[in-house]
Amino acid sequence: MENKIRLGIIGIGNMGSGHACSVVDGKCPDFELKAVADINPARREWAAERLGKDVAFFDSAEAMLDSGLVDACIIAVPHYDHPRLAIECMKRSIHVMVEKPAGVYTKQVREMNEMADQHPEVVFGLMFNQRTNCVYRKMRELVQSGKYGRIRRTNWIITDWYRPQCYFDQGSWRATWAGEGGGVLLNQSPHQLDLWQWICGLPIKVQSHMKFGQWHDIEVEDDVTTYVEYENGATGVFVTTTGDAHGSNRFEIQMDKAKLLVEHNQLYLEEYSVSEPEWSATCKEPFASMPAEKHVVETDGQNPQHVGVLNAWGGAILRGEPLVADGREGIRGLTLSNAMHLSAFLGREVTLPIDEDLYYEELKKRIAVSRRKETAAGSVVADLSDTCAGTH
Repeated sequence: MENKIRLGIIGIGNMGSGHACSVVDGKCPDFELKAVADINPARREWAAERLGKDVAFFDSAEAMLDSGLVDACIIAVPHYDHPRLAIECMKRSIHVMVEKPAGVYTKQVREMNEMADQHPEVVFGLMFNQRTNCVYRKMRELVQSGKYGRIRRTNWIITDWYRPQCYFDQGSWRATWAGEGGGVLLNQSPHQLDLWQWICGLPIKVQSHMKFGQWHDIEVEDDVTTYVEYENGATGVFVTTTGDAHGSNRFEIQMDKAKLLVEHNQLYLEEYSVSEPEWSATCKEPFASMPAEKHVVETDGQNPQHVGVLNAWGGAILRGEPLVADGREGIRGLTLSNAMHLSAFLGREVTLPIDEDLYYEELKKRIAVSRRKETAAGSVVADLSDTCAGTH
């Protein structure tokens, strides 16, 4: 392979156009954008105007993948097609980066992962750009160090995803069971679900309550409250919505010897002088507060986000460097999402691993009555042109 990786992008909507601009602006020096595929003629026209004369344009993903123009491909299309198109890349030994989520249901994503195992020559990544955030990287380091004992409780309220109705009206597929496969859990929160399991591990029990179209004219969930239990007896709560006009983002982990908190993009550590079990067993004052020292945790300050994920992917392809997230890991956060949906669908607690066939059957019931409008190119795309260099 030459020094530059020849890159193709499938889907040049909101996310695909952002990735394209990062490459043509020189932010991802290992890559050279060579081709774009999109079924929407308006998006191909935009790409022709903005991305330069050296980029080829295709109206189908397969045509681009068969063109011989690309060594690697970013998949940035609606969720259901993520595994299918990743598999098409793998069959052709084309390196692949999949936008979040990995897919809509774990049974589908498992097939993608099995194909990845059959093609070890392919560098397969997931766009979990929040893993590049220094505060979450440091939080994970502290939790997994063992210094603070076991996890006792996790709480994440992530309600600053506010979206007005026009957001959901952008495209015929959005916020429908047939087109998107879910709402706030599949669209906005995959990053937090990934981080939650990446830092704390997967729970073994899930009980979720959801409202579908509570705050918007949509058919999928826009309000979620979930309770989980972990194997060691710890508990957790995850709350998310797209309906709070001014929401919060607060992630708290209570451990035997510390409390960790991420809020306002700062990591706080409240470190106890002794472990809580020891304090509880020896303290002689009924209303005593455990001695603790609270401070802001220093990090490396780095948070390269999408560009960081792409550059790590390029390094993995050319130099064997580590990925931010191996694509196979995408199934873990999706497992949480599917478990939450299944619990809400059935109105009861579910255990992990979930019954993947049952989940798929329940999903198909909702797809069957989905009101998705079957239009090929009716989407509106947010203007990301200011992220491109003006001459492209």
